[in-house]
Amino acid sequence: MNILGIDFGKKRIGLAWMQMGLDVVLPFGIIEHKNAVAEIVRLCEAEKIGKIICGLPLGLDGKENANTVAVRDFVAQLKNSSVCPVEFIDERFSSAAADRISGDASRDEKAAMIILQIYLDRANS
Repeated sequence: MNILGIDFGKKRIGLAWMQMGLDVVLPFGIIEHKNAVAEIVRLCEAEKIGKIICGLPLGLDGKENANTVAVRDFVAQLKNSSVCPVEFIDERFSSAAADRISGDASRDEKAAMIILQIYLDRANS
């Protein structure tokens, strides 16, 4: 099953994915908020995505905040568009970790890669 990772940022949405049969997470681009749901639905259909993992931005204290509400609203729109199942994963420190990764991928893509890798590591443990 192909899996899409999402880092929902204030300005852009970073994407990463893992293709079935390849055990490596790859950057998959960035999209703007405008028409993001339609774009992700299109990607899910075109790339046969079976699951979406979305980072959930909790505060340092583990509590939800305004950013958490925005992500939950976005995911509710995705679910209403009848795309594949969406799961959340705690994304605290993913952007900071993304800054330490070298390569040509954007910070948003790297954060999405980290979110997806954390999910995969937990699923495989």
